This record gives sequence, C-alpha cells and structure tokens, in this order.
Amino acid sequence: MSITAIRSLDVEEGALRELYRTILEIPSLRGRSWNVTSPEILELVMNLMMRATGKKDPFREIKALQNKRILKVVPFLKKLLSEAADPLQTAVKLAILGNTIDLMMGNRPTDIENSIAEKLKEPVSERAYQVFRRRLDECRSIVYLGDNAGEIVFDRLLVEVIRELGNIDIVFVVRSVPTLNDATLSEARVAGIHEVVTVIENGIDGPCPGTVLRRCSQEVRDLINRADMVISKGGGNFDALEEEKGEVRDKITFMLLSKCTPYCNFFGVNLHQPILCHLERG
Repeated sequence: MSITAIRSLDVEEGALRELYRTILEIPSLRGRSWNVTSPEILELVMNLMMRATGKKDPFREIKALQNKRILKVVPFLKKLLSEAADPLQTAVKLAILGNTIDLMMGNRPTDIENSIAEKLKEPVSERAYQVFRRRLDECRSIVYLGDNAGEIVFDRLLVEVIRELGNIDIVFVVRSVPTLNDATLSEARVAGIHEVVTVIENGIDGPCPGTVLRRCSQEVRDLINRADMVISKGGGNFDALEEEKGEVRDKITFMLLSKCTPYCNFFGVNLHQPILCHLERG
C-alpha cells in the first residue's frame, strides 16, 4: 500500500527511494511491534510522506478527482435506487461498492457506471442485511464513520434513504487530519453530505486512516456511546474497531470490501467481495 501511495506523489526518484527506505525502518514493519493497528502504522507512513513532500495533504488532488468522478454519475445512481425493489438494500450495496473507488478504472462516467452495474450483481449477506434492517427499525440515532473521498458520495445516498425510513438522527464523522485519500470536512462538503446530516471531525490529532476511539474527541466518543447504531465504512475503520469490546462492538455495522487476503480469510469470502457484517461481543 505504501508503494502504491508514494508512486502517486510528485517527488523525484531519489527522494522516493529515501522515503521508502525510511518507511521500512518502522518497527512494526520489521516485526518488532505487534500491539498497534494497521491505521496507526499507516499514520507513521503518512507523517513520512508529508515530510518528504512538504505538504499537509499530499493526496488533495487525488481526492478532488475521486469526488468529481463520482458526482458525475449521481443521476445514474439515483436512477438505480428509484428502480430498485428494495432501495435500502441497493443503497447499502452501493455504499459498500463505494469502497472500491480507488480501484475503479477509467475516467469516463460510462466506465464507472458499467463497473457499478456489474459489481451490484455481487450479493451481500442476506442474514447480515436483515439484521441491519431490523436494527434500523429500532434505531433513533446513528454515528456514520466515513472513509474515502468519492466513496462519501455513495454514503450520502445511503444516508438519504435511511432518513426516508423514519426520524433517525445521523451524525457523519470524517478525519480531522488529511491522510491518504480519506475524506475530511472539505471533501464531505464537496459531496454535499453536510446538506443532509451533521458532519463533524473525529478529533484525532494525526493522519490516522482509521477510527481509534481512545484518540477521538470527547464529543465523538460521547456520540458513539449514546448512538443506537454505528456504521463503519472501509478497511481502516474496521482494523481500528474490530478489537473493541462490549457495547460499542455490539452496535457497529461494518461495510467494506475484501481488498486483501487477510480480509478474505477473516470473512470467508473471495477477493473484492462486498462485506456487510456485525461482530458478536468480544
């Protein structure tokens, strides 16, 4: 992941090699520390990237492009929802497929539309969906933990469908500090999420691509503790939250894509499959 990320940076070859050499010195990547989550390791990588580029948001242009590409196909996405037998299920699948934004090929709207239409054929767990639907019926408040730019356009559509089901209060949480292609307040506003729900930053004081609860602001922790449901988008949030214990763990609905072999093994699915799941209390 680090190699893919640094290749997209505007840095000369010698500096890139030095950056990668420095990344390889991170203790956790040398098997010397096993008690941190992958988002916390990537936070160290991001700090090195920011230092190498001299930019606080090295992926700003990439995030803007991702939002722009998906906003162009919103009419197509809304048409899918209007024609769906179960708009909520389709919105859930679209939100999960939004996690593939960094994998989608082609810049033309038709390329993206074709990709989405094809990927929608992939099923999500019917059992997990029924659990999700039942929880929504009993829900009055949701904390929605966002992930990537571009993906948050899909998240807005799901939020809109959920709001149509009843009087549910939803707070959408984004990163406080730019990291990789994850959404901050800036990208959320471009996607228009602030027009339908309250959007706040997570309060984490570093470029961590995941929701590490102990580092979130007191406001976010209180909201999560009081919420009836937490929707967690993407792998970074899953990696940070999967080991949480007790009531918080019980209320989380994870939505992500199986982008790597460990996810495939953990969830028992093939590569690049949509995942909707709820974990039992650990």
